[in-house]
Amino acid sequence: MNQAIDLNEYETQLIVRRMKLDDYDRLVEMQQKCFPTMQPWGKDQIESQLERFPEGQIVVEIDGVVVASSSSLRLNYDDHQEWHDWKKSADAGYIRNHQPHGDVLYGIEIMVDPDYRGMRLSRRLYDARKEYCVVQNIRRMIVGGRLPGYHKHAETLKASEYVDRVMKKAIYDSVLTAQIANGFSLQGLIPNYLPSDVESCGYATYLEWRNLDYMPKSKRTLRRIVDSVRIGAVQYEMRAIKGFDDLAKQVRYFVDVAGDYKCDFVLFPELFSVQLLSTLPNMRPGEGARRLAEFTPQLLELFAELAVAYDVNLIGGSHLVVENERLFNVAYLCHRDGRIDKQYKLHITPAEQRWWGVEPGNRLEVFDTDCGKVSIQICYDSEFPELSRLAVEQGANLIFVPFNTDTRNGYLRVRHCAAARCIENEVYVAIAGCTGNLPFVQNADIHYAQSAILTPCDVTFARDGIGAQANENIETVVIHDVDLELLRRHRISGSVRNWNDRRTDLYEVIQKKV
Repeated sequence: MNQAIDLNEYETQLIVRRMKLDDYDRLVEMQQKCFPTMQPWGKDQIESQLERFPEGQIVVEIDGVVVASSSSLRLNYDDHQEWHDWKKSADAGYIRNHQPHGDVLYGIEIMVDPDYRGMRLSRRLYDARKEYCVVQNIRRMIVGGRLPGYHKHAETLKASEYVDRVMKKAIYDSVLTAQIANGFSLQGLIPNYLPSDVESCGYATYLEWRNLDYMPKSKRTLRRIVDSVRIGAVQYEMRAIKGFDDLAKQVRYFVDVAGDYKCDFVLFPELFSVQLLSTLPNMRPGEGARRLAEFTPQLLELFAELAVAYDVNLIGGSHLVVENERLFNVAYLCHRDGRIDKQYKLHITPAEQRWWGVEPGNRLEVFDTDCGKVSIQICYDSEFPELSRLAVEQGANLIFVPFNTDTRNGYLRVRHCAAARCIENEVYVAIAGCTGNLPFVQNADIHYAQSAILTPCDVTFARDGIGAQANENIETVVIHDVDLELLRRHRISGSVRNWNDRRTDLYEVIQKKV
């Protein structure tokens, strides 16, 4: 791996966008795979939907192929509305009854290509619908949900009994289970909803999602803005393993947890992949580091796949990489839309230089994500305040610090400096480290960590400036929501305003071109 890794080889292009008429053939193909017993959309129905409510028709595209779609319209809520009658509520798919200012978003279809299931694509579609409801101040979303698993149980269970068992998690239904997981509440059971739906035996559930941000127009000026981001920081236990699959299994577990808790970011520790040295013969540390770098393509492939599949921006700690005979310590950010970015470690510790021969990178990057701009500062980098100044000047509100320390002293250097960065720059900082032991692996034999999500210190933030923290030296993941809107308000009206009160007439920080 002497040449720089081409990240394009590992990237996936995932886009959530409005539906186009050009998508019609692919939509029919998906419908025939998803609903083989039902009549697919006619082109005139899709044309009518796009003409009347284009923003309500959404698709997910992966590498140029449409793999999921969602259709909806707006209506005004009426207790006497025949929500149970799909033909009336959806105008048989033509949505000519769409009301542009209606207070209900009514979902008429959602589908995911079976070949792409397990990638949380339905969540992306539901999230897009929810975001539209929040932005447009729509009171609720209503859907009639199929029960595609019911036909397997129809001889032994009434439809109401089947739904009850699905709600109690005793039975898995690919549609209802996903809808409940996406925040919908069951309102009732509808017979003869789609008589042609053989799998559901014609039944459907009546489900509703309430927009908790909804405010009547007369009160909208009192609305409190919240810009929440959920972060998961992994405290990873180092132990001897038999091969790459053992590491991959544990990584997948933590990303699965982050996905289940709907994290926007999951942060792994610096150099946790060093545990792969336990699978190699004993050798000089410098040689072992370069052998370790050979695993980087496998790690990248794993991270990229998991970020998209679990709908989470994944910061895969950091890893050793050989480029043009030079050894670097690099952190990869795998976005949930399939893009990949990287940050080289800029400040190399004496131990990294002495044992492995790691060299420093030359540029601090600030990355655009779907939750705003972020910076990654690998361990020792967080101990140099200039980097955070530069990152925040470029718009970063979140700083991620993957670290790997052997003693409590080393950990506290990272921890105290990370807390200082929060106060100096009025940002959030997440730190994630390794615990456990790697016997007979030089320069990586012991580890100490207490992963945390840190905040500025003021009355509007967490007590002691600690949003959340793990217990010391146990394997876990700590999850916490941070509010970016609080940062904006704090910079305007905080008890102290460190960022705004800088004396830029006396000093400044400049990133040089190298």
